[in-house]
Amino acid sequence: MPIIRKEVSVAANAVVDNLITGSIYEFMPFNAALSIGMTQSATGLVGTVNTGSDTLLEESPLNIKATFPIIPDEMDLQDVAAAGERLVVRIRNTTAGALTVRLLVQLTPV
Repeated sequence: MPIIRKEVSVAANAVVDNLITGSIYEFMPFNAALSIGMTQSATGLVGTVNTGSDTLLEESPLNIKATFPIIPDEMDLQDVAAAGERLVVRIRNTTAGALTVRLLVQLTPV
């Protein structure tokens, strides 16, 4: 079961269009069940998650925590993505200071 773990500092008032850009799993290499969790270091980050044409999370605040999400308790988003579909995790910082986002994605081939 592949796992993607990302920890990224998002500058003040900045947008990261896709935290997954450059990953070998940005475009699903196989049909997969996805489980996704995200945390932020402090209030101010909002995230949007899409797989293919599915919107899993419309721009919403993330959980505040100093560590990665706990499996399975804090894996808030689930979906099944077909081979070739793109996983997009967009993060926007609404504050005047840099904040850290932590992303954890589990992919289970189906």
